[in-house]
Amino acid sequence: MKIPKRKLFLLIIFAYVAFSLYAAYNVFFSNKVISRVHRVVKKESNAPAGGVRDGAPFVADEWNPWEDEEVEYNSALNKKRKAFKQYMARIDRSKPKRYKVQIWGKAAIGLYLWEHILEGPLNPTDKVAQWREGELQSGKVDFSFYTGPAVVQGHVPLEMNSLVLVLNGREQQKVSYSTRWLEHVQALVQSNTVSHVAVVLLGNEQCNNDWIAPHLKRNGGFVDLLFLIYDSPWVNDKDVFQWPLGVATYREFPMIRPNAQLITSNRPYLCSFLGTVYKNSSREVLMNVLKQSGLDKECLTTWKLHTGPNASFNSVSPHCFTILFSFIFGSFNLEY
Repeated sequence: MKIPKRKLFLLIIFAYVAFSLYAAYNVFFSNKVISRVHRVVKKESNAPAGGVRDGAPFVADEWNPWEDEEVEYNSALNKKRKAFKQYMARIDRSKPKRYKVQIWGKAAIGLYLWEHILEGPLNPTDKVAQWREGELQSGKVDFSFYTGPAVVQGHVPLEMNSLVLVLNGREQQKVSYSTRWLEHVQALVQSNTVSHVAVVLLGNEQCNNDWIAPHLKRNGGFVDLLFLIYDSPWVNDKDVFQWPLGVATYREFPMIRPNAQLITSNRPYLCSFLGTVYKNSSREVLMNVLKQSGLDKECLTTWKLHTGPNASFNSVSPHCFTILFSFIFGSFNLEY
């Protein structure tokens, strides 16, 4: 049986209208329970009908259809973050720790420490430059060196864990200058900018170095280690060490790298003495001791050297030959 097209069209329209009315009724008037997927957030038994929760206003009957998924997602995200932090911590622990040490050379012996002992570079090469610096890596230690008249308190980069301060305490004027530097470093220690401090000190020839004693850690100060030029009863090889006077860098002595031949070659003299002997001086006493003990036959003591303030390597070259030919070498500056 054939249905007329007009009736079929009207039937489709009727079905569409009926479905639309049914859907509208379910949305606006039906009290049917919502499924668990779109569950209503349960009202807390003691909670008010409305108010503020976690700093934001809320309505008691509001609901979130994706609450379960959000809780699971946040939980998984937090676990990933925690695992990533643990992974980065393991990487940091596995990295070899590096130590940053700065050396502030406020005495000429600082150049001996940097160039002759550590063999570090120095820029600029101009010896009269106001500011000179260099960097050197040795094992796990990164060294930085600063020297020159322009290296003043408060103007040196403070990128370090430890500090080596090279000072001159030979005379009172130098002591006053060195004390100001120590006070500056003490302030850095108190502000936790510097963790460890060592001092290389050109001491007094008469061992009058009491001015630095209060700064030593064993006396309640902040200096962990002291390397002292010239002998001292303080030397214990624990926190106070004796340090060599080194090379007169200002007289342009060349830097000679040690080699096996220099170290193992035989020397014909046990010791040597170069200097000007003055009447009634300790040097005269020393010469008498050498003669009385017979050491003057085993030591080279015949050369006399007059060095002026402008002496250079060429004028003091006998020093170098004497060092090569003797095990113990003594040299004394002239008294002007």
